[in-house]
Amino acid sequence: MKGKTLRGSISFLSAGLVLLLSGCSNLDILNPKGSVGLAERELIATSTWAMLIVVVPVIALTLLFAWRYRASNKSADYRPGWVHSTGIEIAIWTIPTLIILFLAVLTWKTTHELDPYKPLESNVKPINVEVVALDWKWLFIYPDLGIASVNQLAFPVGTPVNFVITSDTVMNSFFIPQLGGQIYAMAGMQTRLHLIADEAGDYAGTAANFSGKGFSDMKFRALATTPEGFNAWVAKVRASSDNLSMDRYHTVSAPTEKEPVRYFSTVDPKLFHNIIARYNNGNVLDNMKDANCAPKGKG
Repeated sequence: MKGKTLRGSISFLSAGLVLLLSGCSNLDILNPKGSVGLAERELIATSTWAMLIVVVPVIALTLLFAWRYRASNKSADYRPGWVHSTGIEIAIWTIPTLIILFLAVLTWKTTHELDPYKPLESNVKPINVEVVALDWKWLFIYPDLGIASVNQLAFPVGTPVNFVITSDTVMNSFFIPQLGGQIYAMAGMQTRLHLIADEAGDYAGTAANFSGKGFSDMKFRALATTPEGFNAWVAKVRASSDNLSMDRYHTVSAPTEKEPVRYFSTVDPKLFHNIIARYNNGNVLDNMKDANCAPKGKG
């Protein structure tokens, strides 16, 4: 009877755990499509399993002790003078210490490997994209192509994307969950992020930091395409009749909500520089060299 009750309790807990985790398949961060995102998912999984080495036994032993030493169990040993067990002391100190040491080494290693400022190793020439967080939309500038877009980002599959990120309003956070990484965008500063897509797809991008009433709709799409598809996208942007001069930018940057995708066939080459410089008396903080000038997100 006792065994059946214990097995029933364990089965109930297992079913509850499966139910709680069943919704995780819908989380983009657990369905990565790039090497950075995959490395981050593995880090999350490894850390979780390591911590479960302590959590699961503690839960199981708590239930076992509660059942074993219940008031109605007259066969359990009653030892009111018991105060110490060397075996228990060794177990409760050694196991957590080893797990903490393991997690410390893992954190040190992955912090350097997934540094958002660290360029990705690839034989393919990367694409440079300048990102500006606005109220409440994202502006993407392609300095090498002389084009720009609002709330839509495109790049070829297998090509590293070098992002330089700032804000022309309050602090925000740039995040493409399926590709990995999340890093802050702050006015007057520039942060860096390097991502790559291993599979073609239409990936969700979002603002991961509350920034006002239009925050919930501050979303964009990241299009990972074939090289031919990317060239076609560039041609479509260049066919736009709209341009992004400094004067035009002041209109574009005005606060709006649920902003549709927009294309700009030409861009002022100093636009990104000027956006940052306006907060620094005409200067641009070079926090590419001094990483302490800019807060980093998870890479």
